[in-house]
Amino acid sequence: MQPNELSIADAADAIRARKLSPVELVDSVLDRLGQVEPYLQAYVTVTAEEARRAAREAERDVAAGRLRGPLHGIPMGLKDLIDVAGAATTASSRVRADHRAKADSTVAARLAAAGAVLLGKTHTHEFAYGLTTPQTRNAWDRDRVAGGSSGGSAVAVAAGAATFALGTDTGGSIRVPSALNAVVGLKPTYGLVPRHGVTSLSWSLDHVGPITRTVEDAALVLSALAGHDPRDPASLITSGPDYRPGGATELTGLRIGVPRNYYFDHVEPEVESAVRRATADLESLGARLVEVEIPMTRYIQATQWGLMVPEATAYHERTVRAVPDLYQADVRILLEAGELMPAGDYLRAQRSRTLMRQAWARLLEEVDVIAAPTVPATAVKTDDEAITWTDGTVEGVSDAYVRLSAPANITGVPSLSVPVGHDTTGLPIGMQLIGRPLGERVLLRVGHAYEQTRPARRLAAV
Repeated sequence: MQPNELSIADAADAIRARKLSPVELVDSVLDRLGQVEPYLQAYVTVTAEEARRAAREAERDVAAGRLRGPLHGIPMGLKDLIDVAGAATTASSRVRADHRAKADSTVAARLAAAGAVLLGKTHTHEFAYGLTTPQTRNAWDRDRVAGGSSGGSAVAVAAGAATFALGTDTGGSIRVPSALNAVVGLKPTYGLVPRHGVTSLSWSLDHVGPITRTVEDAALVLSALAGHDPRDPASLITSGPDYRPGGATELTGLRIGVPRNYYFDHVEPEVESAVRRATADLESLGARLVEVEIPMTRYIQATQWGLMVPEATAYHERTVRAVPDLYQADVRILLEAGELMPAGDYLRAQRSRTLMRQAWARLLEEVDVIAAPTVPATAVKTDDEAITWTDGTVEGVSDAYVRLSAPANITGVPSLSVPVGHDTTGLPIGMQLIGRPLGERVLLRVGHAYEQTRPARRLAAV
């Protein structure tokens, strides 16, 4: 196995044992990045020399016994919404082509303090306002979408061009590309990971979280990120525990909710089969499967769009009027549409969210975790605009991809996407685990236990 194929945990063990140096690891990942980037276009910018310099510094620290923890010397990518002092934060947009950050975002500062090595900024759907990341190609099939909006981050991790990456999730933007590229994506509880210094799409729905190759790796990164920051008004006052799931693989006593409605409606048969097999695996580990009814389903997408569209338009109000032609057409149309939304509709969406949070709190008293598909379909071809279901119903790609992930954004509960196999054409399928607020440790425990039932994952062949 090449160093660029290692998980964070395995690379950290090898670095600690002096069997692998940070320089060797970073060089291996940069070599892989150079091989696949012409085809995948996961990165906006690659800071190779800075990464090699940081790797040499990490190597000196390790040699001197100054190991900072499991992320020390580990190469990462950051979604191009996340500020790093002196570096460009373009949001993959011509609007921000000349923008350079004056200071580190909270998450970038915390990862730097943990010793992680920045390789560069990864592509997002422009300003995170989309579910496909059109610049980037799927790591498993270059003719298909990467998913979005954190498509660059997911593809980089899937292809071995980063050991881990950060994304943001407003309606599924960490979990959707993770599912479509066979990697792990965690959207934490709203407010657990500070968003100071991260470009916003919709401030009441935005989350920052890790994209990794394993559930254990997601726990390691979350442990470095979580914790209060007063500069983020939504930041929770919590120190953030050690989220590592440990070695236990049995789930005796846990109740896994399997939805009887909504989450398996208009879902590709192979996606449904793979997720149901995965829930059966959880049952074999000792969990009890409980059929549950998802509340307020007819209001989910209206509430998601009713919150996101006006908030995004408010954020972009000045620039969309000053330089509309610099935006991509799909994003500009959404921003302009937001100006036509009545205030009453936004307030009704806020009220709907409150009722939905209350209903989901009651639901999550019945079970510990809900297991469901992350997305209803595998990666569509890059020029597809809609999905036609077996009953003849036609659904836009963005609507389809956001449909199953949006509830966790509206309610703010944590959600973890884990790979559960591939369809007969080789395209990845993901299952999401949804838990109670601040229930990340339980989610990670379940995801890790499931992961141990599966063969070791391989990198995308590209």
